[in-house]
Amino acid sequence: LEIGKITKLQGLKGEVRVQYYCDEPEMLCEFETLYLGKEHSPVRPKKARYLKADVAVLKIEGIDTPEAAEMLIGKMLYFDRDDMELPEDTWFIQDVIGLDVYDADTGRLYGKVDDIYQNGTADVYSIKTPSGAQLMFPAIPEVLLETDIEAGKIVIRPLEGLFDPEVIEDDKD
Repeated sequence: LEIGKITKLQGLKGEVRVQYYCDEPEMLCEFETLYLGKEHSPVRPKKARYLKADVAVLKIEGIDTPEAAEMLIGKMLYFDRDDMELPEDTWFIQDVIGLDVYDADTGRLYGKVDDIYQNGTADVYSIKTPSGAQLMFPAIPEVLLETDIEAGKIVIRPLEGLFDPEVIEDDKD
């Protein structure tokens, strides 16, 4: 699974900047091995530190010069999902994207999850409706009632006024 993308050089010791897709930049070093690029070449992360927003500085074993680091710019970093044990009721974002979203009370299909925004307080799920409209809901217990990866579905109970009634009506047909 993707964990980040190498975006540019950092300094003169072969460090790189990584736009990370995990909760904390230190997670980059929780794995003994990460996999680089389409070839999934194994690399060993040595040290990661927070730089700003979703950017970390990463030191990779054996990459000690700017010239060597420059060859990595633009490459994705991956980890093996078997190397990470998730807590109960926690999922990889990649596993949630594409799930069907149903109404708990009516059984109505709202659409498919097409993105998840992490804002710190609660994740916000984006749904693409069958007509192509976007709906969003917060992943809070009052709204998100069930996530069943194996069944390919999410069950929600939208708070009153959460979804634009016109968008919902357009998708009834």
